Amino acid sequence: MAKTKSKSSVIPGGPLKDEGTVPEPVGTSTKNAKKPVREPLPPPRGWNGPGGGQIGNLDPPTMWRATTVQACGLWPFAAGSGAPMTGVPLGQHLFTGATVCGDPLSWFTRAHYISNPSLFMLGMPGLGKSTLINRMLIGLAATGVVPLVLGDLKPDYADTVRALNGQIISIGRGAGGINVLDPGSMGAAAARIGGEAGRMLAAEAHGRVLNVVAALVTIVRNRPMDDHEQSVLSAALHHLRERTPDGRAPLLPDLLRVLTEGPDRVRAVTLDRGDDTRYRDAVDPLHRSLLGILDGPLGDTFASETSTRIDLNATAVCVDISRIGEADTQLTAAAMLAAWSDGLGTVAASHALADAGLAPRRWFFTVLDELWRPLRAASGIVDRIDALTRLNRTLGLGDAKITHTIKDAEALGTDADRAKARGFVERAGMVVCAGLPRQEMEELGRIVGMSQREIALVSSWSSPPGWAAHGDREEPPGRGRFLIKVGGRPGIPIQVAITDTERLLHDTNKRWAPNEYQTAQAVDHARGASGPGPDRGWIA
Repeated sequence: MAKTKSKSSVIPGGPLKDEGTVPEPVGTSTKNAKKPVREPLPPPRGWNGPGGGQIGNLDPPTMWRATTVQACGLWPFAAGSGAPMTGVPLGQHLFTGATVCGDPLSWFTRAHYISNPSLFMLGMPGLGKSTLINRMLIGLAATGVVPLVLGDLKPDYADTVRALNGQIISIGRGAGGINVLDPGSMGAAAARIGGEAGRMLAAEAHGRVLNVVAALVTIVRNRPMDDHEQSVLSAALHHLRERTPDGRAPLLPDLLRVLTEGPDRVRAVTLDRGDDTRYRDAVDPLHRSLLGILDGPLGDTFASETSTRIDLNATAVCVDISRIGEADTQLTAAAMLAAWSDGLGTVAASHALADAGLAPRRWFFTVLDELWRPLRAASGIVDRIDALTRLNRTLGLGDAKITHTIKDAEALGTDADRAKARGFVERAGMVVCAGLPRQEMEELGRIVGMSQREIALVSSWSSPPGWAAHGDREEPPGRGRFLIKVGGRPGIPIQVAITDTERLLHDTNKRWAPNEYQTAQAVDHARGASGPGPDRGWIA
């Protein structure tokens, strides 16, 4: 039998591919028989050498996420994850890539992960703290929760609230004001409910008005009111409310006239015994402080009717106080206190109407960004926030507080205020950390309970970008990365990637972007223009 050769093909970078074998002569041993050649496996990046080609970057495979009901037919290519999936989608787990969802209200009401619907966030500037809270705000609004930003200082949330068809209320000199004597939504709800429940709500509204006026006096004086002055103020407010016609709210100038006239109800609490001199000695310090509110550093912000009342049916509310200057700490504190009093009064009115069966039950989510500014403005803010963190479960209210470091609390004036501010972190149901220095993380770890690995991870996010960074491509390594801590559980590291819509709604660096006027001037210079173009001025 003639011997024939086997046909083979040569593959670059690989052995011969077998296309048949030569029949062995009869009687020969099978030990020397030719074995078939296996198909060569291509290298991970492709064939090398002549006729081949390698790829420089290997893209990861596409990954999909679904429930077990939807993905059960894809077994064994589906894998479970331990990341929480209840609440607003926040981002991806930094190590597993799993989707992580969460927010204070969902984790309190639905998942029962936390016992207090409160979130405290810390991190260095520019790492995306308010961007993450903005995402929670949008997600909660989609579920029917009403976001309340009671004092937007930059503003960071006004555009988002406007996009949600919410209500924007501006406060500041020449922008708008708040009548602190106006019972607002609580007064309207009390009149609508009527009966014993209405009288109780009206009494609570009176207490809120008394507290906010006392807080404004404290800001002007830089010390608390005396006890007898609070009695005088309460009696004057009662007298004023009884003498004010329905449908009209009294003003601070009306309160000053009551003190000047000295009706019997007010004189009775001063123990003047018919002596006008004793009466004047008792009320003159309060009278001077109220004049200081109207004509002093607080200007006319609290002297007239409320420019815009909070709408009980609004999908979201933002009280914008960004027009108040950075150095105007007294007006900032007063505006914050007035906004918080009005906002929490609206929450109480909403729940009272729901209890009476006159309105649906609604939940609220308050945001207090740049916490260090109101904390340093006045001690009354610390007490207000302290009370909120203890009572928000009974108010049907979740909250998020944002600041830079734990050391922001150390700058407060008294030991009592510093202790209250540190308690915000201890009582928070969720603690979220962006990039922080190592020393700060060590101190926070003693309060929250963090492992050394978690401390090292968050500390690495506070590093700046490399020296070779240029243009818009390079970002700080910690931007968009957060560690979520709940009690003694291991932290959940996440990476947040925002959408284009979120980026447009929440740009905290607007003042660093050239506007159209600057761009047009730059184009003129690039073209060699020697003078101002049409409708344009000279470049300064």
